[in-house]
Amino acid sequence: MSKRRSFLKSATALGAAALLHQTSWGNESYAKTKVKPKKLNPGDTIGLVAPGFAIKLEELYLAVDTLQKMGFKTHYTDRIKGNYGYFSNTDEERANDVNEMFANPDIDAILCARGGYGCTRILGMLDYDAIEKNPKALIGFSDITALINTIYKKTGLVGFHGPVGKTLDDEYSQLYFKKVLMEPQETLPIKNAILKDPKQYRNSEYYRYTITPGVAQGELIGGSLTLVTAMIGTPYELDFTDKLVFLEDVEEAPYRMDRMLTQLSEVDSFPKAKGIIFGVCKGCDRKRTTENFTLREVIMDRISPLNIPAVYGMSFGHIPQNSTLPIGINASFNAYKKQLRLLEAAVSQ
Repeated sequence: MSKRRSFLKSATALGAAALLHQTSWGNESYAKTKVKPKKLNPGDTIGLVAPGFAIKLEELYLAVDTLQKMGFKTHYTDRIKGNYGYFSNTDEERANDVNEMFANPDIDAILCARGGYGCTRILGMLDYDAIEKNPKALIGFSDITALINTIYKKTGLVGFHGPVGKTLDDEYSQLYFKKVLMEPQETLPIKNAILKDPKQYRNSEYYRYTITPGVAQGELIGGSLTLVTAMIGTPYELDFTDKLVFLEDVEEAPYRMDRMLTQLSEVDSFPKAKGIIFGVCKGCDRKRTTENFTLREVIMDRISPLNIPAVYGMSFGHIPQNSTLPIGINASFNAYKKQLRLLEAAVSQ
């Protein structure tokens, strides 16, 4: 059977088995079908795209080498190799690359080669009808937050906040990439990484602590705090109602984190979240002085008054040990024990 025929058969089965997903986004309220992409298998072809910043050729080749060592084939177009200022290409060409990867029946999943900036510029150029008709896993983090959350909003397709191509060469990251995308399980604990690097172990940004104790359950949404706040007031704004919201950021001073968390707390739906899960906010802490707050002080001050189960320091973010978290999948969360567990498979058989 050809790949095209297999793909169409898989898509039909996905549509029949999909779950009804009721959602509300901003002023829109409608029913969407939650669609789980097919699981990845050894030998599958992963398409690489750079929907934001340009990627250096050596980083692209590193991503290809990593994926091939993991047993995958790879594919990318010439669009990924260029520079258009700080972008990999023009808005139109970057959007075309994403659209064509979804439409191509020979591509089994799409991995963003890197993040950076630029995904919000192409959200209005994506072919959401074609994406909905050709469901496949899209994986990435940082700026990719805009893509995976918006695609879930528009189509119901589960996306994956996980390593990008140039950061996948880590044992822990590969472990959860495989567990979530290749080994569908009805329940899967996302265990925090054991910190072996003394620099991480002593770094306050890696400390794990409970902000507000409690347990919660809901669908996972979130990603980069910068991108989540950037989408506020746009048609792509996230609805946090009854969700488990995961957040992380990189190289943002405490006062900037304060500003974004303050803005986020003023969104009507944010106080209605079931739980708040911070990853490691690398490069975001500063020493306590009479003229400065620490990152922990800012997070405690902004989040604890919400009285929502919340924790800081889980293993995801701009760090080597970056777990894979599926957008739209039900999960349970224990803030006191700092535990997260997926309650359904994120991919279909």
